[in-house]
Amino acid sequence: MFCDRCGLNFLPKQSVCTRCRRVPTRYWFQLMSLITLLVAVAANGLVAVFLLPRFVMAHNARFVFRAWWWFDQKAALYGWVLFAVALLAWDYFVWKEARPKIKGWFTRKLLTLSLAAGVAPMIPWWIPAGQPPGQFLSMIGRYPGLPAILAWAVVLVVSVLLCIDAESRDYLLGHGRVLSVISTGMLLLVLTMTMVGWSLTY
Repeated sequence: MFCDRCGLNFLPKQSVCTRCRRVPTRYWFQLMSLITLLVAVAANGLVAVFLLPRFVMAHNARFVFRAWWWFDQKAALYGWVLFAVALLAWDYFVWKEARPKIKGWFTRKLLTLSLAAGVAPMIPWWIPAGQPPGQFLSMIGRYPGLPAILAWAVVLVVSVLLCIDAESRDYLLGHGRVLSVISTGMLLLVLTMTMVGWSLTY
């Protein structure tokens, strides 16, 4: 890749230009896009916990707020599946040629184990060979949200491992422009819907 300031060609593994010591613009795009996406997800979570129940229970509640609440609940329970499958597909089709052997093996195993743990409770009881242990099922019965929390934690750990390294982050996020548009759009959507719901409820 080329430095935006001096034009020096340097490896993607390096975070800064070796001549002028400047961070490339694409890395700033990637960082700000990830921060904006994190703010959008955090804002959506706060709205879902504190404001969406009031919006839904209001006498003039719209279908949009009920759909928003339903989507947030389903995304919290099953959204990690989409991220895990997308990361596995990206690992196989995009990162296949450039991934380090140990790091690629470790991330694939983590994602595969999280998918297996999420699918295990859905295995029919009449398949004894594929039935998970009774202790696992009793733990899920006592803590129904625990598998989703653990699966989200695994997806988060894999994402952090991929984004820490400059080369794998570059393969995953590209130039960061598309991610910046998506993250900014999500943040604006959450803020707009919150303001609309607030004005209709209060």
